[in-house]
Amino acid sequence: MDARSREAGKGRAAARALLRGTPPPTGGLLQTAGPDAWIAFDEEIRRHGPLPEAASATFRARLSARLGLLQPETPVVVLLCHPDGRVREAALGTPQPPPELVVIRCADWAAAVREPARRLLAGTLADAPAATLLALTPLVLRLAGREQGAWARALFEAALRTDPPLPAATARRAPATEPAPPADHPSTVLARLRGSADLPTRRYATRLTLDTPLLRDRLTVRDLARLAAAERDPANAAVWTDATLGALAEARPDSRGDDAGGRDGAAEGDGAAARDEAVDLLIGSPLPSVRAAGVTALRRAGRTAEGVSHLADPSPLVRACARWLTAQDGGDPHEHYRRLAADPSGCSAHAVAGLAEGGRPEDVPLLRSLVDHPSGAVRAAAVAGLRRLRADPDRTALLALLDDPSPSVAREATLSLRAVAEDLDTGHLLSRCTPKQPLHTRRAAFRLLQVQGGTAARQAAESLSSDWNPALRRAALAASRFYTSAERTGRRGWLRG
Repeated sequence: MDARSREAGKGRAAARALLRGTPPPTGGLLQTAGPDAWIAFDEEIRRHGPLPEAASATFRARLSARLGLLQPETPVVVLLCHPDGRVREAALGTPQPPPELVVIRCADWAAAVREPARRLLAGTLADAPAATLLALTPLVLRLAGREQGAWARALFEAALRTDPPLPAATARRAPATEPAPPADHPSTVLARLRGSADLPTRRYATRLTLDTPLLRDRLTVRDLARLAAAERDPANAAVWTDATLGALAEARPDSRGDDAGGRDGAAEGDGAAARDEAVDLLIGSPLPSVRAAGVTALRRAGRTAEGVSHLADPSPLVRACARWLTAQDGGDPHEHYRRLAADPSGCSAHAVAGLAEGGRPEDVPLLRSLVDHPSGAVRAAAVAGLRRLRADPDRTALLALLDDPSPSVAREATLSLRAVAEDLDTGHLLSRCTPKQPLHTRRAAFRLLQVQGGTAARQAAESLSSDWNPALRRAALAASRFYTSAERTGRRGWLRG
């Protein structure tokens, strides 16, 4: 269950508790809940309608509320979500209705409910713009897709474009929700929303910032790169990265060069330092797409020689950009990869993968030698690299790798042996389907036997049908049922051997 589903469940549970007559908590209803909880709360109250006769006191209060006589026994939050529009309208006249439910009523289908709710929301926003925008923007965005939901979004968007400052106490307080990515120093509402833990809010704040020239111009190239590097959502990070690359392209060194005055020279030096820092921030991102953009930007920054240091990046996308950058600098990325793979102290699985990505037939002996490397990750990368280069599989060596202590090595060996599975020693594979063997060995042997087919494959399926591992047990049971069905229907061609 994801976070939004859990929030919705919290809202439904609160609604059911109120409908049963349980008083709301002392701190307030759904005090720390998100927008999905409030929407689910409203829907739950609306769905169940009046209470049964058994809840006599609450039922009488609700019946009086239908006549406009709001009784203290009935919580205002219930009346604001009541199925009867007259009750919802009257509840909006109570002192200080919950602002979240006022926002929901702004999108109400009934104009008699909708209009007073909008007046309330507009007044609240005028009185406390920063606090209202921070608290209610996620909910407003959730409701914007409703037929009557665009009004509140337009109201909030107009207020956000002015980017009001945060109150002093709010600006000093760290965000209460996690995991929110670190944002630029939040001194304004929009800066805080750019670091919101709510993803739709964060994306909206990003688009609003970059689509508004006045707001976009407040961010330096360092700020843009910092936001791109801190973002964990790939789609939002791509937006910040594109904005950073655009700013880097515009902020080129002064073409006047040494003829400029000392002040211009200092400004140019500061600009170069800012660009270098922005590129370094992009390269330091945990997202491969952002790192790849940073590596590509090294060329514009005049730092092509640094491409070599990124040839062994964990991401294939970044490695491809690093190979391009190294070639732009006049280097040979293939030779760099060979040196990395041949160096016992500097060899890594990513370097071996990079060698295979741009490999040549003469690299096969080097990759075969790495199959015996002490690191399981390097061994697995070497086996995958040999398969990528379409080297003739060494069946004996690959079959022995099914017993490798590293599951990744056994997995890569299985993939390499699938093409020649019918020629493998069936008895050897069957002996690896016993409970005494490690899980990854049993799984690898079972998969190869299923490619072989025949009686041995059926024996392996029956043997592993009681395996302790649920995934392997399900696969074995499914195969066993297939063989039983094939025998029953006369398709014995599947059971050759």
